[in-house]
Amino acid sequence: MISTVALVALGGAIGAACRFLVGVGVLRVAGPLDFPVAVLGVNVLGSFLMGVFVVTAAHKGLTHLGPFVMTGLLGGFTTFSAFSLETVTLIERGNHGAAMAYVALSVGISILGLMLGLIVARGVFA
Repeated sequence: MISTVALVALGGAIGAACRFLVGVGVLRVAGPLDFPVAVLGVNVLGSFLMGVFVVTAAHKGLTHLGPFVMTGLLGGFTTFSAFSLETVTLIERGNHGAAMAYVALSVGISILGLMLGLIVARGVFA
């Protein structure tokens, strides 16, 4: 268990560093933008890589690398990849209503959670 947690932590550190470097790279190439291109790019790329890994791991017997790659590396790079995988899994199981609810609730409640955090923190530091 401890070794698995260590692999997740290592993958998470690598993924987070990669996400940071993509953001820095986009800023240096394109300059400040009015649209979060780097975050969008990371979300799309991370989701693509999650799909590639899930199929490859299943076909090549590499599912034991899931904690390092999926939870750690791709989770550190973008949690959107896990969100995308869960959504597609619901769709593939025929749970279209649950998939739509998951998307709406995840996005909507997450935004509300962030807004509430802003309000609370601003109240504390005001």
